[in-house]
Amino acid sequence: MNDRPEAPTSREHGLVVDPSDPATLESARSFGAAASVYHQARPGYPAEAIAWLIGDATRVLDLGAGTGKLTEALVALDREVIAVDPVEEMLEELEVAVPGVPRLLGTAEDIPIEDAAVDAVVAGQAWHWFQPERAIPEIARVLRPGGVLGLVWNSRDTRVDWLREAGEIMHERHDASATFESYVNVGPPFGEIAEHTVEWGARMSREGFLDLVRSRSYFITATPEEQHATITALETLLTTHPDLAGAEEIVVPYVTRCFRTSLTD
Repeated sequence: MNDRPEAPTSREHGLVVDPSDPATLESARSFGAAASVYHQARPGYPAEAIAWLIGDATRVLDLGAGTGKLTEALVALDREVIAVDPVEEMLEELEVAVPGVPRLLGTAEDIPIEDAAVDAVVAGQAWHWFQPERAIPEIARVLRPGGVLGLVWNSRDTRVDWLREAGEIMHERHDASATFESYVNVGPPFGEIAEHTVEWGARMSREGFLDLVRSRSYFITATPEEQHATITALETLLTTHPDLAGAEEIVVPYVTRCFRTSLTD
């Protein structure tokens, strides 16, 4: 969900085939158990990216809102936000992070709000969890005429040498946003997709970067031995890499990829 990586479950073309599949449910529960570290570790979204994503929409549904990273960015832009997520623990963290935002348990395939209720629906790091043949009509249902669907992914910029090495240590799966054509294929009743990219850097401590790693699904589901080996190798990298050695803080470079489409009928 919001800021979640790719779901380790039954998939077709990178998308979840069945949200009720036991593997999907197990993965979602693993995020719930790690919700607090998940929210603290994950970066937010640059205001420029989210402003482009929603345009002049005033009432926005954050679908797969997770712990509220995208919700925070929407509230900072003074938008009225409704947050929907299937994991209760995630929404509890969202309430702490963004008090007062309406929180609803639900999925992209069964959105618990009325027809034509919002100007925009957005999903952060979440589109690849949705079952498109069910989610797309449901998203269209809750949008007002001409409403916007906005999809956004934060990706670490692995063109940077030390981040590439870190990814190899973590045995990272392929990033959902790296080949967006496989994921962002909405179709009718939505029109053409526009794209916008923002490059930026998230400043954090070394321990903050390790917490970021601890919040990833592949780490959460790894054995204790695998987790220990990963953290030990990353600690060595952060201490010895010439771009990082001696630095009190590190800047993790990100690329935020945004995709926007509107209802055409």
